[in-house]
Amino acid sequence: MAPSPSPLVEVRPIANAQNEWVALLLLGLADGGTLDGPTLQAVFGTPDLLTAVAPLDCVVLIDSPSVLTQAILALLAPGRVLLAVRAAALAEQGASQRLAELQASGYRILLDGDPGAGNAAGLRTVSRDCGAGAPATASLSGLFGPHLARNVDSLARFQACENAGFGWFQGDYPLEQARTGSEDGSTRKHLLTLLALLARDADSRELEIQLKQDPALSYHLLKLANSAAFSCGTEITSFGQAISRIGRRQLQRWLQLLLYAHTAPDGPPNLLLPLAALRGAALEALCKQDGGDGEAQDLAFMAGVFSLLDRLFHLPMAAVVADLCLPAHVEGALVRQEGQLGRRLQLAASGRPDAALLSAAGIDAAGWWQAQLHAYHWAIQVVRNV
Repeated sequence: MAPSPSPLVEVRPIANAQNEWVALLLLGLADGGTLDGPTLQAVFGTPDLLTAVAPLDCVVLIDSPSVLTQAILALLAPGRVLLAVRAAALAEQGASQRLAELQASGYRILLDGDPGAGNAAGLRTVSRDCGAGAPATASLSGLFGPHLARNVDSLARFQACENAGFGWFQGDYPLEQARTGSEDGSTRKHLLTLLALLARDADSRELEIQLKQDPALSYHLLKLANSAAFSCGTEITSFGQAISRIGRRQLQRWLQLLLYAHTAPDGPPNLLLPLAALRGAALEALCKQDGGDGEAQDLAFMAGVFSLLDRLFHLPMAAVVADLCLPAHVEGALVRQEGQLGRRLQLAASGRPDAALLSAAGIDAAGWWQAQLHAYHWAIQVVRNV
């Protein structure tokens, strides 16, 4: 069976305990999430994926080492692709020896599940489904790492998995972003005021006045202006210089994202930030594929970025957007998931591109795959520069 040139796979970020993205988990859409041979060929058959997500690695979940033919292994760079193999595969004849050979050839292998006493391959790095109802397992201190905890759906589960010895985490726990001590009512009011200014395309002077009232946002904006992404050799020390260097359109986009970076300068990164960047870039790319003009692309990007503001502010989305004066179709997409933009927002939020949802959103498999590659590439750069 020939592989599809545009695979339908679920792509999920993996972060370490310091809230930094370290890899991407690739999952199939069938029950269990494992990838078969044709899908692996489709995913890695071109250099686009590993190039787009560099320097992050990719973790692939497979049922058995038997799917790894020589043709497929030729596509899987040992330094960039980790193999998470179901523990049940150890019962297959020759599987332990095959895994040992793969390790010897440079592949990093995670044993997914609990092998019990049957780990004849001697694998000492694990991956576990730690979703709701699944125990975080006993301590992993006697094994090599980093160990991957999958489907971590809450901050409480994250803490339990970290205590058990896991070092890599994948799941929806970032959506439960904890409040910080600085998030009082005045801060929320200030941020909403800044959002309203951005939504009505306020002039640079008004933005400067608001930014000067917020030391954390001021810090992040000046850091961004002096980053490699915009630097031209001259240090930027004022907001006027920063706005001039970055450019008006890019400034508006970065300020939307900087709302999620509202933490102490020396604090850990906010995991909502790369997710917001990912959604915004994906919706923008899809709009561009449709032939949308610059304004339409900007609004699609805004919808993606703003789609996590309810999580950031711990408020209903309707309350967040009430004073932002957004276009009706953007507000409808954010509050009620209405229209094509709303359906695309649902797709970007779920990350699971089943055929029915793609069709409802007016997207084909090729368009979705290219939008995902662009979005992850851009989100990775955002994290580096903010």
